[in-house]
Amino acid sequence: MVHAASGRVRLQVVIALAAALVLTAVLGYVALTATTVMVPEAGGTYTEGIAGSPMFINPVLSQANPVDQDLVALVFSGLTRVDSQGTVQPDLAERWEVSGYGMVYTFFLRQDATWHDGAPVTSSDVVFTVNVMQHDGYEGMSFLSTMWRTVVVEQLDTYVVRFILREPFAPFLDYTTIGLLPAHVLGSVDVSVLSRSAYNATPIGTGPFAVEDIDSQRIVLARYEGYYGARPYLDRLELYFHPDSASVLEARKRGEIMGMGRVGAQQIAQVQQDPELELYSAPLSGYNLVFLNLDRAIFQDRLVRQAMMWALDRQALVDEILDGQGMVIDTPILPQSWAHNQDVTQYARDLRKSRSLLEQAGWFDDDGDGVRERGDLRLEFSLATNGDDATRVAMIRMISEQLAEVGIRAVPESVEWEELVGQRLRLRQYDAVLSGWQSLPADPDPYPYWHSSQVNEDSVNFANYISSEADALLAEARRTADVDQRWSLYQRFQELFSQDVPSLLLYQPVYTFAVDKAVMGIQIAPMASSGERFATLPEWHLTVKRMMYAEARDQGLITPALP
Repeated sequence: MVHAASGRVRLQVVIALAAALVLTAVLGYVALTATTVMVPEAGGTYTEGIAGSPMFINPVLSQANPVDQDLVALVFSGLTRVDSQGTVQPDLAERWEVSGYGMVYTFFLRQDATWHDGAPVTSSDVVFTVNVMQHDGYEGMSFLSTMWRTVVVEQLDTYVVRFILREPFAPFLDYTTIGLLPAHVLGSVDVSVLSRSAYNATPIGTGPFAVEDIDSQRIVLARYEGYYGARPYLDRLELYFHPDSASVLEARKRGEIMGMGRVGAQQIAQVQQDPELELYSAPLSGYNLVFLNLDRAIFQDRLVRQAMMWALDRQALVDEILDGQGMVIDTPILPQSWAHNQDVTQYARDLRKSRSLLEQAGWFDDDGDGVRERGDLRLEFSLATNGDDATRVAMIRMISEQLAEVGIRAVPESVEWEELVGQRLRLRQYDAVLSGWQSLPADPDPYPYWHSSQVNEDSVNFANYISSEADALLAEARRTADVDQRWSLYQRFQELFSQDVPSLLLYQPVYTFAVDKAVMGIQIAPMASSGERFATLPEWHLTVKRMMYAEARDQGLITPALP
């Protein structure tokens, strides 16, 4: 009996000790987790497939190619950058001053920035970059050369540069976001042959990643350890070039890539079937529209143009052709802008109203052939787009079908891109063209696209829109830095545009890309170009680690909660 009792005592002691050990472990774990946090860990390579291939990894030549824009966003940086709210922020410049009644901008460069070859970034690089765009032999976009040729640039000091404008120009800061070129590398290159320089394939920039290797199939970008900004967690990016979005999807299915660049409307459903992929979508700064050549007699009555808007079911275009990857718009100033006017006419399909307006304008189908006439004129025209874009081809067909229901015949026509832009739009040798604007700057200035001074072969008021009131509004808005005044001027311009309907606004595209769920820290906001999907790249990471709370806080890896 004594032995049995002592055995029970020993068992109870063992149980008590075990319980104490468990309790100690639990308390230790609780203490550990209460004083530590999980934070991103540096390292790893992110792989992505993109449709297309690079032509010019050069910030002053990249505007026409989305792949170039993607790479430039990673390799280069400008004096300034635009944040997710569309506000211009310091980048290579730590600050700037505006004087001379809004005509003098003085920039003070940060002194810790270096090129990928270790050379310091100085104001001579700023002067060189501007001089390239001012040069008669410059082969980039005309809107850049047109603006910069009106600006005097002066190097005041190693790290101070001054711009002198001919007149106040409110959107000027947006132009200072363009990436800089290295004077010490390209200073001896003739600007007229810059597009053929080997530099465009293996550039030296100032951004967070440097080109490590490139061939016809891929580019490898390595983290630049001397980068002045936030240090990315990822060691490398490998971007693989594919002929189209379908090929990118196939590469993902084979397990070759972690992410897919832009996911086309045709691939959305298939991508959603991949349980390991996360889709990210954001409005892209641009819009698609049908340019109407207002020199054509049938388009000169705004009642006809309004009737065309009421005849269109633009939401159906977005839903059925784009699989929802678009947002119907009613003004050329996009909804994300501080200057957007949401109170303009919202054109939704109303066939009765469309027919009524056409009859008010004197257009009737007296011979019953389905096409309205007025005197010797028939309400028919050619509706062209670039034939290499299946989405646009489908869209002009659907638009044609919708307009036919009110007696307007739009004949779909597919042409080569070079002919569409270089001959038809540029020379105004067209009736109507489905096209669009991409990578619009954060500043809402519509002057280049709708002011009558831009009705010429070298400018882009393709519709030949001429309105003295619109001209006055747009000219005054870009001369004043007063945001409230600009807002009022742009509100009235959008009202006028909505009434005049100089072209048929369709939709703002939505950019969608897909990334493996193993990649953490991704955030997305409205984007000016496809490259801005990498705006938060410094936060992307593949692994995490545990760290003491105080250490993580001191390193800025976490933000303490507010009391």
